[in-house]
Amino acid sequence: MATYQGTLVAPAKARFAAVVSRFNEFITSKLLDGALDAFERHGVQRDRVDVVWSPGSFEMPLIAQRLARGGRYAAVVCLGAVIRGGTEHHRYIAAEAAKGIAQVALKEDVPCLFGVLTCETIEQAVERAGTKAGNKGADAAAAAIEMANLLAELGPAAAS
Repeated sequence: MATYQGTLVAPAKARFAAVVSRFNEFITSKLLDGALDAFERHGVQRDRVDVVWSPGSFEMPLIAQRLARGGRYAAVVCLGAVIRGGTEHHRYIAAEAAKGIAQVALKEDVPCLFGVLTCETIEQAVERAGTKAGNKGADAAAAAIEMANLLAELGPAAAS
C-alpha cells in the first residue's frame, strides 16, 4: 500500500502567489501578513511570493486563473473577507468566490487555496485574522506548501 502526503517544507525554488482582496483591507492585510509569515517560516523566501491585489473576493477567481495558467506558481493563495451586512449579498459573493477558486484549481491543475473568511460579524473576522482563532492566511499558506509538495510527489497528471 502506497501512502502519499505533503510536507510543510517548501519545495526548492517553488514560487507562490497570493491574491488579496482590497475590500475589507483592514482584515485582509492581516491575512496577508499571516500568509507571508507562514511562507517564510516554511522556507519560502519573500522574493518567491508575488502579491496581487484584487478589488474584492468576487474578482479573485479570474486573477487566480491567470496566475495558475502561466505555470509559474506551485500554488495560488486567495485571501479575502466577506462579512455579513444588512442583506444577503455576502452569501452570493462568498459562494461564487469559493466555486470560482475551486474551478480554477481543477481546471489548471494548480492548488488554489480558499483563504476567504466568510463571517457573520467583523469581530469574527478579526478573530480569524490573527487573534483568538489564529490566522487563516497563515493556514492557507501552509496548505499551499503542503499541496505543492503532495502534487509533486504524486507526479504529473495523466492526460485526459
